[in-house]
Amino acid sequence: MDRTEARETAFKALFQLDFAPNDEKEFYENLAIENAVEEDTKIQQRRLTYIQDAVKGTRDHLAEIDELITAHLKKGWTLKRLSTADRNILRLAVYEMLFAEKKLSAGIIINEAVELAKKYSEDESRRFINGILDAIGKRAAAKSKSETDSEINSETDFEINSETKFDESVSDSQ
Repeated sequence: MDRTEARETAFKALFQLDFAPNDEKEFYENLAIENAVEEDTKIQQRRLTYIQDAVKGTRDHLAEIDELITAHLKKGWTLKRLSTADRNILRLAVYEMLFAEKKLSAGIIINEAVELAKKYSEDESRRFINGILDAIGKRAAAKSKSETDSEINSETDFEINSETKFDESVSDSQ
């Protein structure tokens, strides 16, 4: 099983979980993962770990993920209006872009999501999913760049302040 197949298995588990009750979250997550993995008897441990992390991570960050997706939907649209397949393809991709420990490029994640949409959704969904994920990816990249710039600026400010203090102490001793 390669990573693409593991991602598809995680998608299948998330799809199942959309129909599960919210109580006993862990039980239903484990059951959905077992059901989705059942098809592949030669699954490698690292792929199983990826599937478990992707499913549980997506569910752990579901409120944040759904809020981000909703913010990029057309006016008047809600998550419930999306097909179950589209909703969970988007959720999984947003999780991978923003919350997964091992980061892949947004381009790879978007491409994989579009491939899932080709297989499990309608033709129009490919462009829709691509557009939503591209917007979220650009927003995340801009935010990350802004945070990095901010960190660099605060480090530079500290260095300048430290140098100023050092210079003052040198002039006091002279």
